[in-house]
Amino acid sequence: MPTIELERVSGDYGFEAHDENGHTVKMDSSPESGGQNYGVRPMQMLLMGLGGCSAIDVLSILKKQRQEVTDYRMKIKGDREAGVEPSLWQDVTIEFHLYGNVDLEKAKKAVELSLHKYCSVSATLEKAGAAIKSEVFVHPAE
Repeated sequence: MPTIELERVSGDYGFEAHDENGHTVKMDSSPESGGQNYGVRPMQMLLMGLGGCSAIDVLSILKKQRQEVTDYRMKIKGDREAGVEPSLWQDVTIEFHLYGNVDLEKAKKAVELSLHKYCSVSATLEKAGAAIKSEVFVHPAE
């Protein structure tokens, strides 16, 4: 079973979380909430996890289809519920930017499979009520 250890290391809300493999992530609250910008906000970590999870899926699917992806980028934007606690992610939009010799339809299908079949983070956010939308852009190799 994966185990995460968390310790306070900076100010009131600056934390470092460590996994069993020695990887470290820095987290903090916003300055408006008493944080010092020491690290990523925990809710932003969820969007980062979504990006990482989906990126692995998409690249794996396209690799099996012998698509030549020379670079890969994502932009993830999210809106949270207003005026409630806890304030969950409500709308999430992901831009997938693939570079290289990639068929657009195969890229779209890979994204669809990731977000609606394979990515556990996507499924977790959707079960919490988030609507996840995506756009796929292929930038041909020059």
